Amino acid sequence: MVQTHNLGFPRIGAKRELKFALESYWKGTSSREELQALGAQLRARHWQHQAGLDLAPVGDFSFYDQVLDMSFALGNLPERVRGFHGDALDNYFRVARGRSAQGSDDHGDCCGGVAAGEMTKWFDTNYHYIVPEFTAQSEFRLDASRLLEHLAEARASGVKAKPVIIGPVTYLSIGKTKDGSDKLALLPRLLAAYAQLLDTLAAHGVEWVQVDEPLLVTEFDADWQHAFNTAYHDLKGSRVKLLLATYFGQLGKNQYLAANLPVAGLHVDAVNGREDVMPLLNLLSPHKVLSLGVVNGRNIWKTDLDAVLDWVEPLARRLGDRLWLAPSCSLLHVPVDLASEEKLDPEIKSWLAYALQKLDELQVLAVALNQGREAASEALAANKAALDARRASPRVHNPLVKAAIAKLDDSLGQRKSGYAQRAPLQAARLRLPEFPTTTIGSFPQTAEIRHARSQFRAGALDEADYKAAMQGEIARCVRAQEALGLDVLVHGEAERNDMVEYFGEQLDGYAFSQFGWVQSYGSRCVKPPILFGDITRPRPMTVEWTRYAQSLTTKPMKGMLTGPVTILNWSFVRDDQPRSVSCKQLALAIREEVQDLEKAGVRVIQIDEAALREGLPLRRSQWKTYLDWAIESFRITANGVADETQIHTHMCYSEFNDIIASIADMDADVITIETSRSDMELLDAFDDFKYPNEIGPGVYDIHSPNIPTQEHIVALMQKAAERIPASRLWVNPDCGLKTRQWSEVLPALANMVEAAKTLRAAT
Repeated sequence: MVQTHNLGFPRIGAKRELKFALESYWKGTSSREELQALGAQLRARHWQHQAGLDLAPVGDFSFYDQVLDMSFALGNLPERVRGFHGDALDNYFRVARGRSAQGSDDHGDCCGGVAAGEMTKWFDTNYHYIVPEFTAQSEFRLDASRLLEHLAEARASGVKAKPVIIGPVTYLSIGKTKDGSDKLALLPRLLAAYAQLLDTLAAHGVEWVQVDEPLLVTEFDADWQHAFNTAYHDLKGSRVKLLLATYFGQLGKNQYLAANLPVAGLHVDAVNGREDVMPLLNLLSPHKVLSLGVVNGRNIWKTDLDAVLDWVEPLARRLGDRLWLAPSCSLLHVPVDLASEEKLDPEIKSWLAYALQKLDELQVLAVALNQGREAASEALAANKAALDARRASPRVHNPLVKAAIAKLDDSLGQRKSGYAQRAPLQAARLRLPEFPTTTIGSFPQTAEIRHARSQFRAGALDEADYKAAMQGEIARCVRAQEALGLDVLVHGEAERNDMVEYFGEQLDGYAFSQFGWVQSYGSRCVKPPILFGDITRPRPMTVEWTRYAQSLTTKPMKGMLTGPVTILNWSFVRDDQPRSVSCKQLALAIREEVQDLEKAGVRVIQIDEAALREGLPLRRSQWKTYLDWAIESFRITANGVADETQIHTHMCYSEFNDIIASIADMDADVITIETSRSDMELLDAFDDFKYPNEIGPGVYDIHSPNIPTQEHIVALMQKAAERIPASRLWVNPDCGLKTRQWSEVLPALANMVEAAKTLRAAT
């Protein structure tokens, strides 16, 4: 009998209950007990949803991030949070966001809190994790209390539990040493803690443990191969059975390594790495379980169940009960329940599957494999009808768009002149001081803004009144920036619900959900739009708002756009054509917007590509293909303007030192990046690579409520000036300010402006 299991379930709740509970707790308006009770309710509900599985995950629920959970389970706490009062949850949130709940932090070395842990993307997803920190002296002291608590809850609910942990080699690989020491030297100490954890789980009657090692779908050297062998031979004496889980890509050359590690089972991503399956059948020992991720855990399209059965049925006959089926990865990356989507276009809705529907698909596959297709005939027929309807829908294909893509040539991606010729023309036009100050685009999304938007959507506010309300917020934002003394202003994006969804709503070829929320980090949730068809831009999207904002000030006003690669990577993207084609369609649409902004007199245009780095394939050998079409798409978007128009781009919370040459090829006049949490570490790339254009290294960590001091900002910029000439440096926050409060933003930006004045006085 084929077995079914799940690697992880969305933790935020179908209605974002966790988000609201966290933010209430952080503000001090609800108690720790209320937060913990809400967590228990969500876990119980999620296990109930997974009751039909042979094994359900335990330990996948987190109050912030599963990597941070693993750090606390291993006792790997940064030195700066040791010795604080309060319980583990206080320290947990201090590492996550710089402080715990309001009123619980009465000491610390930075603005009422501590420096938050560095945050970056989980492999090639838009999920952010808190980076583990190591030194040569790091020690690991097991604290399994959280996992054991959840295990006890699951068993009390009748759940067939499978604890989930991050594997030791992946955990070590994604962390950073703070003293330049060798991470791999810590492996023996780390393995001792893992062995103790597995023994503890065995003592509590656990049979299977899922050990996530997504590092295995990347490329790594012989030292890390040796680390895998060392780790799993060291842990093979455990009394639990280990299911080694890989996902997000192909094993490729790591097939032999993965197949021969001494574990009881191996999970592979059979959506992205189906070509791994047949070789693995010949490599796996005859007693090992092979788990196939046959349902896409990262996108929301229905699975072609007949196609899966066509290739899995022979495997089921060969493997019998050694074959397990699962989603390709944790369902953390998709929304919870399609049934809640009452306003979604019925035709498009019929093509989709959220987390609960993906579990239903697993059940249909298991019934068909265990009892024959006839036993699942009704569900299979409905699935086929939906897929056939999608393939034939005239809403998906636009011949005019396909013709435009066919006519693309290199000239669309070229500026008239190089940066050296453009820079003096822009300087003469903009007349900015040294160390010019700006922000990344958005300002706080207040309760008043959200109320006006919801009233407008509900029909309780007409278009004229909504426009007046948004213009009022824009005017407030412009006045605040002028009072602060910022040099290049933004309109604040009051009218935008999200930097991707806002644009998708105005492009043909997109659809939108009400409840398609996924977690980006902590309490931050995003609702990716659904890219289902060929893309066109019916009308200007931002010009009216930007023109209005510019009318309120004589200072330069940035036009704010999201770039094609980020719109692509932060959408649920159609799976019936190459991503490169969809990206170029987006590039042509956003190019039209850039040109209309320029015609409206906008002198500075920012085209955010926050997600450029995360779209990189996990294997370096595949990078060039992606970067070629991604950079081409940005250049198509940006380069139809005059030399005097200054083009900015922005990237946040991404490790891009290894693609710095490609970023330079984007040829943006100014790039702004995150550097505050990493203490300007990202600027190490500029030690060897002479970046030719202007750069704004972020000096205000907007994902923390901590307010940076003027002295702190000056020190960061002085570090930056050691690598980048001062004449090419900008001063700005790490990212947009929509998630912060005005009470935090105003003093932080005031300190930033004063820091810029100090820097100018010193040059």
